[in-house]
Amino acid sequence: MKSLLGSSCLFALLMVSSLSAAEPISEAIWPEGKVPGLAEGEKEEIVEVIDDRIGRKVTKVTKPTVTVYKPDPAKDTGAAVVICPGGGYHILAYDLEGTEVAAWLNEIGVTGVILHYRVPRAKEGEPYINPLKDAQRAIRLVRAHADDWKIDPNKIGILGFSAGGNLAAVTSNAQEATYEAVDKVDQLDPRPNFTLLIYPAYLNPEGKPTELTPQTAVHKDTPPAFLVHASNDPISSTGSAAYYFGLKQQGIPAELHIFPKGGHGYGLRPTEQRVTQWPKLASGWLLEEILVEPEKK
Repeated sequence: MKSLLGSSCLFALLMVSSLSAAEPISEAIWPEGKVPGLAEGEKEEIVEVIDDRIGRKVTKVTKPTVTVYKPDPAKDTGAAVVICPGGGYHILAYDLEGTEVAAWLNEIGVTGVILHYRVPRAKEGEPYINPLKDAQRAIRLVRAHADDWKIDPNKIGILGFSAGGNLAAVTSNAQEATYEAVDKVDQLDPRPNFTLLIYPAYLNPEGKPTELTPQTAVHKDTPPAFLVHASNDPISSTGSAAYYFGLKQQGIPAELHIFPKGGHGYGLRPTEQRVTQWPKLASGWLLEEILVEPEKK
């Protein structure tokens, strides 16, 4: 166990050190004073960073930002992925499901855009309400910066883990913006072109394992998706299965991997289980099915 933990920590260091040498770009996603749904008394940004074996955790985010990591120009595909770390809508697992993911995306020529969405969850209403606004705005912001960040506006995806996977699914199925426009950025499409859901949470209504919640229900305009889950995950894999079958019923490209073991919250860290293969499988899906030019498929 100690050996595996040591390998996991070493992996984390290697992944973060492999991030592009270029300085990451950090930008607030909302204009000053125009964050929709910000409660009174939450105007001052408070971020708590806690170090433990899985890396930094961030909470009390009231001023959402994106941090953009560009790949080596020699292998840049022009694609970008907005990364939604998990944490139950209470915290953001910033390294495990953020910086390490950006490093992996950079390795395959994809720009990684870590979204610091608002947490903890609001006291009233569904937990995804404000994070959804942040995710839609982040996608629009990436499109607005397509020229200067050298990104193809038609190759912008979203990837989420656990609660971040729920947010990615909700964002992928929202058919219109969930906030009033604040500037010209909001004239752009808030929907992703493709989706990756890694052990996503809260997809099934309670007691209905074959159904999807209204906000994650697949429809004809849902983007293609790649899904990973483990059968022994305490958050049931039935949500991922229902999402996959929803896509298949609509004739939308999809790939689902449910492994017998793996648990929850492993990110990209090496484990003794076959679920560790998921980044390689996801890379193949992205590069061979999603980002390839149509005439080469």
